[in-house]
Amino acid sequence: MRVHTALGPGLLESAYEACLAYELANAGFAVERQRKLPITYGDLKLEEGYRIDLLVENSVVVELKAVEQLRDVHEAQLLSYLRLSSCQVGLLINFHVPHLREGIRRVINTRR
Repeated sequence: MRVHTALGPGLLESAYEACLAYELANAGFAVERQRKLPITYGDLKLEEGYRIDLLVENSVVVELKAVEQLRDVHEAQLLSYLRLSSCQVGLLINFHVPHLREGIRRVINTRR
């Protein structure tokens, strides 16, 4: 919330990502930005299939957006990242809102 309060809505996703990673690291969390998420399809392995915006403590996937409105496709994207990474919990955060609490969704991977 500190990042949103300081910067407000209207910036690029990458700015929020850098600032949120900074805040989380300063709070003592292990944070990895743009974590490669390989995809395996049969014998084919795509090393750079996707990238996770933030991976916190090697267990929480954080997908950041700066869009007018979160859509089902954004939640589906995060759910795919959770399944591919074998993580259980993810946060979908949209910074393009007047109050950040309106832009946060928690997503759970129920497949194991």
